[in-house]
Parts: sequence; C-alpha cells; structure tokens
Amino acid sequence: MRTRTLLTLAAAVAALSVPAAVPASAADTPVLTTGSADGAPVAAGDTLTASLASGTSATFYSSATGTSGVSCASSQFTVTVTDNPTAPGTATESLTAHTFGSCTSNVTGVLGVNGIRIDQLPYTTAVSSDGTVTVTPPSGSSVRATVALRTLLGTVTCVYQAPGLSGTASNTGNSITFTDQHFTKVSGSALCFGNGYFTARYAPVTDGGAAVFVN
Repeated sequence: MRTRTLLTLAAAVAALSVPAAVPASAADTPVLTTGSADGAPVAAGDTLTASLASGTSATFYSSATGTSGVSCASSQFTVTVTDNPTAPGTATESLTAHTFGSCTSNVTGVLGVNGIRIDQLPYTTAVSSDGTVTVTPPSGSSVRATVALRTLLGTVTCVYQAPGLSGTASNTGNSITFTDQHFTKVSGSALCFGNGYFTARYAPVTDGGAAVFVN
C-alpha cells in the first residue's frame, strides 16, 4: 500500500512539472493570415492588393479640416510581403504600386485632374500586431506625389512630398485607413495648394482574393 501511495504521489508531481502543451497553430500564428485571424499564413513573396472601400473616395485636400482640393473615386495599392513573423510582431512589405483614377478638383481655376502619380517607388510598408501601419521611403528620400491639373493655361504640375505615412489596419472589413497625412508642396504654380492632406480607406486587403487579417 505504501509503495502504491508513493508511486501515485510521484506521478502527480511529475504531471505538475510538465508545462501545458500549446497548440502549434496558436503558438505559430503569424502577423498576417488569410481567411480568418487563425487562418493560413501569408507567405513571403505574396502580393496583397486593396482598392478603396465601397462608397468612399481618396482625397487630397489643402487643409486637414477643409474640402478644397482633389478627390478620386478610385485608387488601389499593391504590396509584396517580405517578412511575416510570428505574432505579436511586425510584418514588412514592399509597396510597388499605388494608383489613382477618376479624379476631380474643386480648386478655383482648375478645370480637371489629368492624373496623380506616386513617385520614387518602392516604399517599405510595416504592419504591426497593434494595427499600426507605416509607409517609409528609402533613406534620404521622401514619399512623393505628382498631381497634374488641367487649367485654361494648360497642364500645371504640382509636386508634393512627405517624410512617410501612418495608417491603421483593422480586421473589421480587413481595411487600412490613412487620415490627413500631411504633404508639403515642393514645386508647382500658384494654382497648386501649398499643403496636401491625404485621406483614404482601403478595404478589403486581399491575398489572391482571400481577405487578410492582422494578428
């Protein structure tokens, strides 16, 4: 009887000393997954895309509180994933394309918008587990946008730059939102407003058609 009691006690102590097993799927969840928060990992090299959320526009206004400037009914970005570590952490991407279309302007003297071009690509994009999104240009460079405005005197080219962009990722709608990101004018005529504030919501962000989640 004493031997049985000692063996039982030893087994109990051994069981308490062994850490509880953590399911591999939970322990290895990366920052970016597809389909759901515990879905398939997004692989390095995958291409992610997103267009404007339905019913929204991308705006480039002359002030953070105003409505004068440029508004675009369509916009899309494309990134290539370069690293997707285990969460919590920060996934990195390369922004290879960012386009705008169907743009109009309500600036006095401007008849229309010939186009908006994002220059000096690619930029480095980082998406953190807390939803923080940053867009960073190469060292010594800037995030640069060229806006071509149509006027009675011909096309006016306005060039703006920013040290970087900050946004927010959300699993609600699988979106990325940029709000009042400040650009300053570096060249252009008096018809080019001195400051530009960029706002846009992109959703859903997808990988081969599957929605991307941030963990």
